[in-house]
Amino acid sequence: MNPVAAFPNVYFLGIGGIGMSALARWFQANGHRVSGYDKTVTPLTEALAAEGIRVHYDDAVESIPAEVRENRAQTLVVLTPAIPKDHREWAWLREQGYDIRKRSQVLGLLTAGHYTIAVAGTHGKTTTSSMVAHLLHHADVPCAAFLGGISVNLGSNLLLPPTTNNQQPTTSNLPVVVEADEYDRSFLTLHPDIAIVTSTDADHLDIYGNKEALVESFRQFVAQIKPGGTLILNHTADQSITESVAEGVQVIRYGLSPEQGPELYADQITAQGHRFRFDLHGPLGDVRNLELAVPGYHNVENMLAACVVAQLQHVGEEQLKSAVAAYRGVKRRFEFIVTKGEKVYVDDYAHHPREIDAFLRSLRALYPGKRLRVVFQPHLFTRTRDFAPGFAESLSLADEVVMLDIYPARELPLAGVTSELILSQITAPQKSLQTKEQVLAAAESDDTFDVLATVGAGDIDQLVPRLRNILDIRWNGVEA
Repeated sequence: MNPVAAFPNVYFLGIGGIGMSALARWFQANGHRVSGYDKTVTPLTEALAAEGIRVHYDDAVESIPAEVRENRAQTLVVLTPAIPKDHREWAWLREQGYDIRKRSQVLGLLTAGHYTIAVAGTHGKTTTSSMVAHLLHHADVPCAAFLGGISVNLGSNLLLPPTTNNQQPTTSNLPVVVEADEYDRSFLTLHPDIAIVTSTDADHLDIYGNKEALVESFRQFVAQIKPGGTLILNHTADQSITESVAEGVQVIRYGLSPEQGPELYADQITAQGHRFRFDLHGPLGDVRNLELAVPGYHNVENMLAACVVAQLQHVGEEQLKSAVAAYRGVKRRFEFIVTKGEKVYVDDYAHHPREIDAFLRSLRALYPGKRLRVVFQPHLFTRTRDFAPGFAESLSLADEVVMLDIYPARELPLAGVTSELILSQITAPQKSLQTKEQVLAAAESDDTFDVLATVGAGDIDQLVPRLRNILDIRWNGVEA
């Protein structure tokens, strides 16, 4: 029996989170009464409301729907770590004895009876998991997917399998693609058949303390791959985690070049505009003349891992080539917002120094010699404290860096930790600390940049539609 079937009501604390909203959509599609709280109105919460999910924005017990307040035994509460410890609704639900589960625990319950493809890594997991889901879906492989971003192809962060007589299939061989989040060791609720590990760079040191503790959590994660399963490991990740895989688990290493010795690699890589062409060489067969329409060498690497998963699911060469060519990316991952000749505005979710480095180097490769302005919003005080020199080094690839204040998310301020900590170490020719309104005013009046990039994982995305409108008018003469 499905372990969540006993709960007709599902209430989300933090329903607007990208992972939480995918779960909310799944429960809604499967006949549960879904509602939830979030701190602010966003396009995602508005989309949930339009789909029939009740969302409120005040932390007040009386705002919790009556069927939740009056039916404790029939209600599952799903909690995101972003909810602060002094949250009134959470305190009341605890006091009343509700069954409260973390998002990761619920995801573990939902995937327990299915063939699970889990994508882990300190960066790259959203794009890679969306690639896996797209390749399988495009090749007509019945599957489900819970994604950490909005797939452009799917128009959602949730992929539901085909239905038969309005019933979702429950067979254990149905592939389910999930992001395996290392934050708070959440991915240890999963027992995958296939696991991809894209990276094991230091991150979330507020949880782990040091990189070795983070790597140890990845060892524990890969130890949970089911017997006979497969680990697909980026060659730049910590290779010691392979020592923890169970006997009989196949390990496939991947990378962009055969020089590092991976079993799966790309060559004949060429960039033509925003498109990359490459050949795939791997243990399950070679595929030549693949064409990827989203830019970035890191995305070629991500696609390698996704392709071998599709091959493991018996997707043929021609199906694979068609699916790769049709992939259109994830919202806020190297997303082109406005283009006019060689003037361009791009938005990206990068929030780790290595992600920013890969993104900006790809932009430089696409637009050599063009003046690059980057607007960056740091995400979390602890991440800013731990990686300020790395952020400064990667951002210094730009001609001009505009810093916004730190987006705190779940954290309280730390003494001495501000955006100035990064700004003071940036060596770009021009740098400044600005408000969002100043960024918009500069876009209206200053035309000294050729390429504009907004970068970060906080609420910097609120700038995107306003900047789109400004630049559409300035560059294209049309109002968005």
